[in-house]
Amino acid sequence: MNVIDYLIAPSANDWPKLLSLWVPPLPARLTPWLMNKMGDTFVVTQEGRIIGLELGSGLCREVANSREHFASLLDQRQNAEAWLRISLVDACRRSGMTLTPTQCYGFRVPSTLGGRYEVSNLTPMELIDHYSYQAYICKQVDVYWIPPR
Repeated sequence: MNVIDYLIAPSANDWPKLLSLWVPPLPARLTPWLMNKMGDTFVVTQEGRIIGLELGSGLCREVANSREHFASLLDQRQNAEAWLRISLVDACRRSGMTLTPTQCYGFRVPSTLGGRYEVSNLTPMELIDHYSYQAYICKQVDVYWIPPR
């Protein structure tokens, strides 16, 4: 497995604009680092810790205490699968979905509204659209019904 095959090239995107939509829960001062093909992002805090942002749920959590620690954890198959969404990205590719440098696999129905992490619920989507839509959905305080998972 080549990790690069599951990441979006950072140079093609306006990371500060994308990530500003997610402050909070992301800290205001951070360094963008990695983004997987689903748009999930890993950033470095001022202290050097790695925080993962899962766009589907809107959850942020510390995943490693340094870049080196993250790399060593990524060597474990279950972490690589969870953080890079390897099986799902491979399934999207097999189905014929391709991405431009400014796209990710975005949800037709967000997972927070009952959508599933499966090929039939994904489509190539511009990152800015996916980030802004997911931020809007995940930060809603007036959503009064969310289907059970």
